Amino acid sequence: MIYCYVPKVACTNWKRVMMVLTGRGKYSDPMGIPPNEAHIPSNLKTLNQYSIPEINHRLKSYLKFLFVREPFERLVSAYRNKFTRKYNTSFHKRFGTKIVRRQRKNATQEALHSGSDVKFEEFVGYLTDPSTQREEPFNEHWQTVYSLCHPCHIHYDLVGKYETLEEDSNYILWLAGVSDYLRFPTYAKSTRTTDEMTAEFFQNISSQQQMQLFELYKLDFLMFNYSTPSYLKME
Repeated sequence: MIYCYVPKVACTNWKRVMMVLTGRGKYSDPMGIPPNEAHIPSNLKTLNQYSIPEINHRLKSYLKFLFVREPFERLVSAYRNKFTRKYNTSFHKRFGTKIVRRQRKNATQEALHSGSDVKFEEFVGYLTDPSTQREEPFNEHWQTVYSLCHPCHIHYDLVGKYETLEEDSNYILWLAGVSDYLRFPTYAKSTRTTDEMTAEFFQNISSQQQMQLFELYKLDFLMFNYSTPSYLKME
């Protein structure tokens, strides 16, 4: 199987499952694998570690899948995880300080140094600023799915949805012939970003910036059949 992982779309649990499948018996319970271990690059093989003929062979003959999520819900989830959690200091330093410097008038020295209190409005300002993407590609946590997984170039067998995560994931495990001993781990996360929560975050975003943001993620909405959110001020 080939899995194109999309951050903020259950990718930690899918990586855990892949580690169980490829671990030659080292792991049996996905939830027994610590989340940070699932993200260590050397724990799973990626396509670019193979030769071109080997890559082509795998793309032709393996089961290929990815999981998608409503684009703005994924974006708010990324913001909440990377900019409102105290422990994500590496993101605060790398992106938060840059966002504060560009987006906040009269920022304090402390804010410029730590970058730990980025507001959602400032994050949106940073994303819609044309110079941001000119500097470097978006970080994978808020990069568009079509840029991460290239669905126009790679013929995926399955596109699962976060909204039907358990059902879709277990169907893939059934297709892989492992559903007798492996189920996709599910647990109701009370802190999960919902549609209502996303709508609240968008309340303070101007209609002009909402339009710009929608343009950035428009292909993800269209490609994966998500309707334009009703809370958007599309003028």
